[in-house]
Amino acid sequence: MNDYELKAFDEIQAWRMKIMKKSGVVNRLAKKAQNKINGMIPEKAHRIITESIKKMVQTTLVGSNITTKKALRSTMSLYERDELTKEKLSTYRKTATVEGAGTGAGGILLGLADFPLLLSIKMKFLFEAAAIYGFDTNKYEERLFILHIFQLAFSSDEKQRETLFIIENWEEQKEKLIDMDWQVFQQEYRDYIDFVKMLQLIPGVGAVVGAYANYNLLDHLGETAVNVYRLRILTGQPRDY
Repeated sequence: MNDYELKAFDEIQAWRMKIMKKSGVVNRLAKKAQNKINGMIPEKAHRIITESIKKMVQTTLVGSNITTKKALRSTMSLYERDELTKEKLSTYRKTATVEGAGTGAGGILLGLADFPLLLSIKMKFLFEAAAIYGFDTNKYEERLFILHIFQLAFSSDEKQRETLFIIENWEEQKEKLIDMDWQVFQQEYRDYIDFVKMLQLIPGVGAVVGAYANYNLLDHLGETAVNVYRLRILTGQPRDY
């Protein structure tokens, strides 16, 4: 490893330790409360929500894959890949911030419209990141990997640790995966962002909350994606280009 790669590896370890750290009391209590609320929702409603989010994500995956440029120079260094990803993240973060402010200022109807719009922005960024780091999203396994990055970023502490294990052992674990557990996927995501998104619907503060929330959600996703793809490269996982 060169000096930059050693520095990146240290940053990965620090990021990993944050994920592996035991949940705080507040987080554990919040998760228990969310589980209790989810238990009160009829199973039929869960199925409808799950199917809606599944179709929304699948549509976004197809659209993002079509519009993502695939080929990047295989000779790019990790530093160059990191810098290009950060530039892309900055663009997507600005888009998400403007979108969050606009939908947050528009009341309940536009506030609800923020959900699919933000999801699309997040997925498009992840496809761009995959291409930059040299992974071919034409492959089903790479699109499935993107969903695991998303789940790692937006899940409870326990689910994050479980997902990190899958990501760190991807070459072995991917053979066991056929599809996502869509109910877990949508429930974890909803629990992660519900409180902030509810605040976004409040008249008068929705625009500020929407802009701030979307900026931070993209920033968090960017940190997760960068460290995950760095990890794959530095641990010698095979790339496509």
